[in-house]
Amino acid sequence: MVREADFVKKNRSSLSHKISFAVKNPGKVPRYARRLARDTWLKWRTGDDHLAYYAAVMKSDTARNPEAAVGSQTHGRWVALGKMQFTYLKKHGLVPSQTMLEIGCGNLRAGRLFIEYLDTGNYSGIDISRDILKAARRTLAEYGIEAKRPSLSLVSDNRFSAFPDAAFDVIHAHSVYSHCPINVIEECFVHVGRILKPSGHFDFTFDRTEGEEHQVLNEDFYYRTETLVALAEKHGLKAEFMQDWEELKHNQSKIRITHPA
Repeated sequence: MVREADFVKKNRSSLSHKISFAVKNPGKVPRYARRLARDTWLKWRTGDDHLAYYAAVMKSDTARNPEAAVGSQTHGRWVALGKMQFTYLKKHGLVPSQTMLEIGCGNLRAGRLFIEYLDTGNYSGIDISRDILKAARRTLAEYGIEAKRPSLSLVSDNRFSAFPDAAFDVIHAHSVYSHCPINVIEECFVHVGRILKPSGHFDFTFDRTEGEEHQVLNEDFYYRTETLVALAEKHGLKAEFMQDWEELKHNQSKIRITHPA
């Protein structure tokens, strides 16, 4: 049974939550208002293409601070979250000979560790943001890992058309689909099974709610676990809620996708 964690109890889109937050955090209200204005403008400019909209969000955020753009407000937090992701997958059997795709690789917060650990040429990273990929290449140079020949590619959808069938042992997406509406997640599920090896697994984090599914600022999307499990099964995939990730007390939950036995 999935246990409810403290971070899944609030509907952040509700008026009562917004009022309560404003009363408790008056100093954050101006920042929220500026973000609301910016996101409204970007949404109007990009229309119904959510990935184009979020690429514009990333462009704006990366210009200020690439580490904050991927969700780390301090460098120490950037290092810690990267290590958390790496340690978790290594604990779950990641070995250097395996091939790995990181969806939404960002500026290689975890990717730098995967690249260093995996055999040369075994890491591929994709992202919808040209700007954050420039930051990723700076990370490669800073940590001296260009010789491991990672592949970093700009994409505009979730079809993975650049990759052959059964290309990857491990596919990983951290804090990617937590920013996506359900149609974008479904596009991933339609295509990800093709590039995943029969024995491989695809891990992704999501913002979990046990109440009404909702979104905030078109940036953060909250789903019930059963919604995502059913969607994966609709497309012939097996989905498992990862309780041991929950115990790490990260503020997102994790689901593992595999091929049915």
